[in-house]
Amino acid sequence: MIIGITGGTGSGKSTLLSMIAAHGGLVLDCDEIYHQLLQTDAALLGSIENAFPGTVTEGALNRKKLGAIVFNDEAALQKLNQITHAAVKAEVLRRLETKPNLAAIDAIGLFEGELAELCDVTVAVTAPEEDRVRRLMARDGISEEYARNRISAQHDDCWYAQKCTYVLENGGTPEDFQAKCIAFLGNLGII
Repeated sequence: MIIGITGGTGSGKSTLLSMIAAHGGLVLDCDEIYHQLLQTDAALLGSIENAFPGTVTEGALNRKKLGAIVFNDEAALQKLNQITHAAVKAEVLRRLETKPNLAAIDAIGLFEGELAELCDVTVAVTAPEEDRVRRLMARDGISEEYARNRISAQHDDCWYAQKCTYVLENGGTPEDFQAKCIAFLGNLGII
């Protein structure tokens, strides 16, 4: 079974992913894959630099400089996504060649990147914006303004909920959300 997991940044997808990994699932974190590709795929970096001059220096992407451009400009974000989605999908397909019994694809752009079509079920993890802002600031060491810009550059929770087979709301305590994840995986017959 392949589970597609999506939702805005800071919503708590990693809790569900860690449970899937604990039950032997292959976890494909598309954000992590993207960052690995930035280290190994010169063609990807070249495409980003061509589209956004000055964001790549000495073979390294300046994420904050790129973020300042794309999180404030919808057309720029779409352009970046066009560049990155194809590279990430190719790597996900390569990793799925092992045909695991259980896998999870974690991607904010699950539908835009054409990854949902690889999944048996999809789930949106949603959370109140203030919780997400607080988590992002703590996790990534960024300002409140930058966290809010990142969130506002993404779809809202309703968009994810309408697209997915299931929705898990992460609005309570961490223990509450873990219980929801356990129930969800139980309903799927995974645990």
